[in-house]
Order: sequence, then C-alpha cells, then structure tokens
Amino acid sequence: MTANAPTPPHAPPPAPHGQAYRIVQGGARALSAGGLGVDAYVHANLADQYDAVSAGISQGDLFRIEAGLAALAALLVLVWWRRLSDAFAWLVAGGGLALLLLYAYVDVGELGPIPNMYDPAWFDDKRLTVVAQAVTLVMSTFLLISHTRRARRLVTDVG
Repeated sequence: MTANAPTPPHAPPPAPHGQAYRIVQGGARALSAGGLGVDAYVHANLADQYDAVSAGISQGDLFRIEAGLAALAALLVLVWWRRLSDAFAWLVAGGGLALLLLYAYVDVGELGPIPNMYDPAWFDDKRLTVVAQAVTLVMSTFLLISHTRRARRLVTDVG
C-alpha cells in the first residue's frame, strides 16, 4: 500500500482527535478549573470585608454568589465535559472579569439593590483574580471552539 493510496473500506474511521489533542484539552480543563478555583477562593475570602457596602444586597453577598458560581463552574468543567459546562465557565469568568474591570475604572453608583462597588485601588487579590479569570476565559474559549470543531468534524465524517 502506498502513502497516497485510499483507505480500504474495511478500515475503521480515524479517531476524531488524537491523544495529544486530548492531553491539550485536559490541560485546558485543568487551567480553566484552576482559574475558577482561585476566583472562588479570593471572593469567598474577601466577602466578609465587603459586608458593610450595601444597598439592598451587600457587596459581600455578591462576592459569596460569585464564589459559589465559580466553584460550581470549576466542578462542572472537571467532571462534566460538555459544551454547557464550558459555556457556564466562560460566562462566570467573563462576567466576573467584566464587572471587576468596570468597577475598577467607572464609578457606576448604586443600581437598585446593587451597591456602589467602585474601587479603583489595585491590590494583590484583585490582580490575582484578574489573571485567574482571564486564564479561565481563554481556556474555556478554547474548549468551546474545540467542541464546535469536533461537532463539525463529526457531521462531515458522517455526511
């Protein structure tokens, strides 16, 4: 059989992804979950310091909600390898990063029950959270794209 010869009809179809790709995808999942874990830890750790900042709901409570969502997203990314869990991770990281940057640079003021969370100071936990959320955003974007590429490849292979 030559290098350019067609594959015999009895040969199994090629695997959708090789072992190297699965290793890269697993690394992306680990980095995504790790970033979400850092996000959850920092927000849970800081929550009590922000309980006094309140309108209808305190900033500390919002930090606890962020910590819970980030922890749930990390768990889902690790144990439920689906597009939905990767999209949830992307939304948690992207939403958290967007709000962190918004409140670092814009004095939005109170929005109904949401307190004024303007905080232009940059400290270590804030920087760490930005990095963790950015890493998660990049890794979950890769994971979402890989789901899309796999779905397209499966449709092309079947069709």
